[in-house]
Amino acid sequence: MIPGDEPWAWEESRWRGYVGRVRAGRTLKPPAWPDGAAVAVALSFDSDHETIPLRSGETHPGKLSQGEYGARVAVPRILRLLDRHRVPVSFFVPAVSALLHPQEIATCAAAGHEVALHGWIHEWNATLDRDTERDLLMRSVDVIERLSGSRPVGIRTPQWDFSENTLDLIRELHLTYASSLMADDEPYELLAHGAPTGIIEIPVEWIRDDAPYLTMDRHAATRPYTPPRELLRIWLDEFDQAREEHGLFQLTMHPHIIGHRSRILVLAQLLEHISAAGDAWFARHDEIAALCLASGQ
Repeated sequence: MIPGDEPWAWEESRWRGYVGRVRAGRTLKPPAWPDGAAVAVALSFDSDHETIPLRSGETHPGKLSQGEYGARVAVPRILRLLDRHRVPVSFFVPAVSALLHPQEIATCAAAGHEVALHGWIHEWNATLDRDTERDLLMRSVDVIERLSGSRPVGIRTPQWDFSENTLDLIRELHLTYASSLMADDEPYELLAHGAPTGIIEIPVEWIRDDAPYLTMDRHAATRPYTPPRELLRIWLDEFDQAREEHGLFQLTMHPHIIGHRSRILVLAQLLEHISAAGDAWFARHDEIAALCLASGQ
């Protein structure tokens, strides 16, 4: 907060302008899910790998090795589990992660999974000027398209936030959807200053993210206070309620977090629970977006 510029002294037009810059528009939840499914399940993995320390200028081997585990051990383990359950998912990948592990991108794409945008080096995108943000986004598109074999149609911003320019840049790139904001449980259309954009938001939430529960940083107060099996109970409740409402169950995970032995069991048991329900539609984020777009026209 800047002294002399306290929010309680702002003119109404100013705070309304901030609130209205990017807003939730009409819901785009389809009237029905394919094949009579009671619930849609959109699982996703943010393959951040070494970019978390790199984006903060941390270059020592310790934290870099923690990210390397995600690519070296966790992603193969996750892919085996997904293949066993025949579940398609979306991988959101920083371009630097993709360049460090190009075979991972090829393998994920060959297995039928979506590879989508997640920034250049997991940068703090909401702090960037327009030219820098645009340059990094354009370069990221080129890398993901070259390594995956298809042009990405969706983005999860690395900061789970938008700058003043992010939505304009998403529209400039003709992306179909974003998955970065939290205004609903169900997909919705993004508004720019009150005007419909045609961009679909597939909303995220920290409740449905493994990082807040299981992250460990020895140099900070961040500690994994939630036992993995307690996390499973939270996600089971989230799924069961989404099914009750015939809605969307969206989940965000990180290979270097969920991919450890004691934690992959959470995902395995979650998949078993969902499969046992017998009425879930597993879909990639781009498939959810395409259905929402078709239903909303």
